[in-house]
Amino acid sequence: MITLHHCPQTRSMRTLWLLHEMEASFQLRSYPFDRTLREPGFLTLSPAGRVPALEIDGERMFETGAITEYLCERFSPERLGRMPGTPERMSWLVWLHFAETVSQHTAALTQQHVALYEDSMRSPIVMKLEAARLVKCYDAIEARLEDPLGARDYLLSGGFSAADISVAQAVYMARHFARTDGHPALSAWYERVTDRESFAAALPKGDGIYAQDFYAPWPVE
Repeated sequence: MITLHHCPQTRSMRTLWLLHEMEASFQLRSYPFDRTLREPGFLTLSPAGRVPALEIDGERMFETGAITEYLCERFSPERLGRMPGTPERMSWLVWLHFAETVSQHTAALTQQHVALYEDSMRSPIVMKLEAARLVKCYDAIEARLEDPLGARDYLLSGGFSAADISVAQAVYMARHFARTDGHPALSAWYERVTDRESFAAALPKGDGIYAQDFYAPWPVE
């Protein structure tokens, strides 16, 4: 039995998308993005009070990268995963974990734009700096997809994988703060990978963290 502990529009969406793509049987427990995650009961699942947390066969896991690696090894080693010893293993690991690089900048911007309620607590410098860092991440994805040896439809030449799920979910979040204009290969790839039933199934069914589709750096000049 698999139980995913999830907050809409957070990193746990990455795991939710993956489970739907695998057509795995699982239970979903959704939480508001608030102090509920700091309660003692939840901290037994994820000691830092973060999502995702995964219960599987009596064991508990946290950290999206570790969860993705484990689920792929167990349930989809050849399609969504790339196992040790295979030619694309190194690239799969790199891009799988690059998603967290994107997410850390998005998390900083979420704090600035959403979590901090008082304008006096916000930093225009941090907002602009982190948004610029997201664009640098887009540059890296663009360069990968526009490989000199031939443009790729997916991050790996071998086809769609959990690396695409992880990075595309991170870009889904990042697009609230940095537009993908000027990155045609990334934009085409993003439309391609999110045009899947598994992605639609992972989208929020109600309110998520973000009340706006896009948050410009503050104050708007």
